Amino acid sequence: MARALRTVSGPTDHVVVVGAGLSGMAAALHLLGAGRRVTVVERGDQVGGRMGRTEVDGFAIDTGPTVLTMPDLFDEALGAVGRSLGEMVTLTKLDPAYRARYADGSHLDVHSDPDAMEAELREKAGAPTAAGYRRLRAWLTELYDVEIGRFIGSSFDSPLDMVSSRAALSDVARLARLGGFGRLGPKVASFLPDERAQRLFSFQALYAGLPPQSALGAYGVIAYMDTIAGVYFPQGGMHAVARAMGEAITGASGEIRLGTEATRLERAGDRVTAVHTADGERLACDTVVLTGDLPLTDALLGHPHRRRAGTRWAPSCVVVHGSVPSDVAAGWPEPAHHTIDFGAAWEQTFDEIIAKPGRGRLMSDPSLLVTRPTHTDPSLAPEGQELCYVLAPCPNLEAAPLDWETVGPAYRDEVLQVMEGRGWTGIAEHFTPRDLVTPASWAEQGMGAGTPFSAAHTLAQTGPFRRGNLVPGLTNAVLAGCGTTPGVGVPTVLISGRLAAQRVTGG
Repeated sequence: MARALRTVSGPTDHVVVVGAGLSGMAAALHLLGAGRRVTVVERGDQVGGRMGRTEVDGFAIDTGPTVLTMPDLFDEALGAVGRSLGEMVTLTKLDPAYRARYADGSHLDVHSDPDAMEAELREKAGAPTAAGYRRLRAWLTELYDVEIGRFIGSSFDSPLDMVSSRAALSDVARLARLGGFGRLGPKVASFLPDERAQRLFSFQALYAGLPPQSALGAYGVIAYMDTIAGVYFPQGGMHAVARAMGEAITGASGEIRLGTEATRLERAGDRVTAVHTADGERLACDTVVLTGDLPLTDALLGHPHRRRAGTRWAPSCVVVHGSVPSDVAAGWPEPAHHTIDFGAAWEQTFDEIIAKPGRGRLMSDPSLLVTRPTHTDPSLAPEGQELCYVLAPCPNLEAAPLDWETVGPAYRDEVLQVMEGRGWTGIAEHFTPRDLVTPASWAEQGMGAGTPFSAAHTLAQTGPFRRGNLVPGLTNAVLAGCGTTPGVGVPTVLISGRLAAQRVTGG
């Protein structure tokens, strides 16, 4: 028999959610749908957490995630209060989802339609890779089917939960047969002989904080989300979906208090009885859901988690936000909303950015994610201008404690020069910086080791071994967010909000 889900004890009528990021708002929506009174406190001046927005000189700049997959998970959260994403936001499915450019001058487009993707690979990578893609697609789909319910969409109280019933044992055995406990890079290579295609279906391991060669095969589910489920973009920018969630919360009689920083948890024995704020307010509560980054959550709890000292943090990234005149962008490589610009180096890149403390280095031959949101929604920039975001993976502050105040602007200029040499003609001269985000920026926001990707998904920090969403020693506190189960990424933090709500409602 499966183990019963552990829930918080005592009354749960009023829940205070700390943080209006995606996980906090997802938790709030599920709690409201279950009849709870919910107050969300957020230290910032807008909802969305990492999925923020800056408006400057007529530009609407998304400051967080640029890739939207699995919109049905937004619908799941919004549906708890009778809303849907489609009624609130206009979504465009991107085709191609990505364009990948390579050092040899070739490129591959990623299509979620299987026939289109097979044709793309047949033309540019050969018949064996095209045939292998069909087998890879079937593998990724089966991998997703077995993981989404049992391993991604479930809370764990113990590693024993994975073998607590015949059904659980069957799913573990099925995942093992699929190669989920093997290595992702070699598994993808077994399907795709073309090395360029291998990169395209395995680079997603970086989101989990690991190189493809050592990431678990189970993390192929991220490639499923990108390359099969599809990539979308909301009219009005990524922040539009965060705003929609906030509107749904207030529309369902939930309360969101912006500019309200939680500074202390008041306790009576093993229960949290109130959340105190920086402006001196005391918010009494029956239950609390904490969604901040792990260092911030531990500061509220008053002590570091027992594993914090041993946490292995994911690599970080530098994000360059800026604009160019539209006539300059017109001379760039074939337009796509997202372009992955691969350097010639591959395994070396991972050695540089995923390293032991003090041994990390900036990429010597960078691979970059270039996002051009105005390609899909021109309203995000003034007429005659185009937005351009460049994401460069880099070591976290433990791996490379660089002086980012000095290094950041110089590295931005270096990346632009690299892009100039790769055919992004005019970007070095005509790019106008609008914002620069570095590991130091992430650290200032309270993110461990200056990484927005939180704890890396090593085996010891995955599934039942990842930090749980119940707080030892407290009977009415729950965690949500990328540092807890199930992990990093927009889809998974939405799921984490649902899992946190279930710890309160038992649903």
